[in-house]
Amino acid sequence: MWLFLAFVFVPMIEIALFIEVGGAIGLWPTLAIVVLTAMLGTVLVRTQGALAIGRLRTSFSTLEDPSRPLADAAMILIAGVLLLTPGFFTDAVGFALLMPPVRRAVFDFVRRRVRVESFEMGGPGARHDPRQRRADIIEAEYEDLDRAEDFGHPPSDRPSGWTRH
Repeated sequence: MWLFLAFVFVPMIEIALFIEVGGAIGLWPTLAIVVLTAMLGTVLVRTQGALAIGRLRTSFSTLEDPSRPLADAAMILIAGVLLLTPGFFTDAVGFALLMPPVRRAVFDFVRRRVRVESFEMGGPGARHDPRQRRADIIEAEYEDLDRAEDFGHPPSDRPSGWTRH
């Protein structure tokens, strides 16, 4: 229902704002503002997006909860889409999402309404220390005895198939 209302009311708001702003300052300045906000938005999204991805990578490498950096990256992506969409209302929402206090408020709003049951990194039974060896893994070498003849080895009297050394 909310998505339907957004598809109906956002274009109506944009059209009304184009008419009002275009009537006040003229056609060409209105179009220039739309193009400039798209270009400025692109630059801001690239810089903030790179910072957000860096924070996300850091949270993964330190095994911290990645929900806030992931939400920041998603909101920056949404801001980029809104800034590339022509219009004053979408530009205002896009620029607002590029401000960290606004993103923090949106994240806190959503977090209060979402309940996380569990959180695991790496799936069930994953190792958290890459230097730690798992007891259920056996390292071994093998040789295909059927193919040994192809490499100049004498035929084996053992049964055909894979064997372990």
